[in-house]
Amino acid sequence: MHTILGSGGAISNSLIPLLLLRQLRIRTLSRSKKNIVDKVENINGNLLKKEDVDAAVAGSDTVYLLAGLTYNSRIWEQEWPVIMNHTIEACKKHNAKLIFFDNVYMYGHVKGIMTEDTPFSPVSKKGEIRAKIAGKLLAEMKAGNITALIARSADFYGPYASKTSVINMLMISNLLTGKNANWIGNANKKHSLTYTLDAARALVLLSNDENSFLQTWHLPTASPALTGQELVQIAASHIGTTPKLSVLSPLMIRMAGIFNRTIYEVKELLYQNTEEYVFDSSRFEKTFQFQPTGYHEGIKETVQFEKARLMIESS
Repeated sequence: MHTILGSGGAISNSLIPLLLLRQLRIRTLSRSKKNIVDKVENINGNLLKKEDVDAAVAGSDTVYLLAGLTYNSRIWEQEWPVIMNHTIEACKKHNAKLIFFDNVYMYGHVKGIMTEDTPFSPVSKKGEIRAKIAGKLLAEMKAGNITALIARSADFYGPYASKTSVINMLMISNLLTGKNANWIGNANKKHSLTYTLDAARALVLLSNDENSFLQTWHLPTASPALTGQELVQIAASHIGTTPKLSVLSPLMIRMAGIFNRTIYEVKELLYQNTEEYVFDSSRFEKTFQFQPTGYHEGIKETVQFEKARLMIESS
């Protein structure tokens, strides 16, 4: 049994078809009372309730913690430690392996390339929270209390990320609807992006390799990283439009944050968009002989996905 805690997001929706292809039994924990996908068992519950997480994990071989919370530091501070504690305790109780899908906020402002050995040095509230929950899991792993791994991703883009990826929302969707593409910060700085389908494929590989546990992995991400200017050129070429790009400066973000809570929450992480953001996944690539999807192909497939989504929504 492979159980997904935090279903319905970009990574979960990319992962489930791959697990089904392997004819694995799949369970999700969701607030929905209906099965999300045919042939997938859904348990109606809440990650904040210990008994619901325990019920979902019971009988599982592998658990994927893929939760995405409302983008608000106060909510993260209240809920993430609870979710991590419930998940760890349930996995320990039922002897299930845990895969935690993580981001890079805990690294802070990195001068250079991010690797699995980059120390935690958060410079944001969200980064401090991510460092705390990742540290909790790492301590349990080191103590031998749980068989787990951390699968870390750069900012992601691709199919199913229409509501969570800046590339999907502000660049590709804008261009498809006749608007200027938007970029936050500095469009001339390199910014690594992990393709959603690559992340899902990598999670499957990790779950099937006993030697991959008890460590942290950077998920496969195309290299070299491209700039916002380069990315919009690629997106526009696949859409067949002019690569018009509007850059949202740090000052504009701060001003808009006065009126919009989500934008307000972005400003503490602006360093990721005003400086080089380069993510190295060579260790994973060498270990699993995995070639990440290049940006040209990944953006092409994302454009096709977003076109189909917009057609469905407009019909």
